[in-house]
Amino acid sequence: EFEAELKSAGEKLIVVDFSATWCGPCKMIKPFFHSLGEKYGDVVFIEIDVDDAQDVASHCDVKCMPTFQFYKSGKKVQEFSGANKEKLEETILALV
Repeated sequence: EFEAELKSAGEKLIVVDFSATWCGPCKMIKPFFHSLGEKYGDVVFIEIDVDDAQDVASHCDVKCMPTFQFYKSGKKVQEFSGANKEKLEETILALV
């Protein structure tokens, strides 16, 4: 399913938020992540709960939450961990 999402986005930037329901910083940044989805209509935003999709989290080498990964044309182009709102938006702007 994750691979299908990457393919269907084509050339669009994809931002993936790996989080967990028990993760405090994840809960803190979630509303901001949703607001970015509304602000950047040409960017695909995907949320993955690491407990529900352990296979995807493992495949993507996610070690801590939240981890944000950025994909273009099916390839990972950037990644960082931590609930850093400024860095999240700056990275999106740099990659669009």
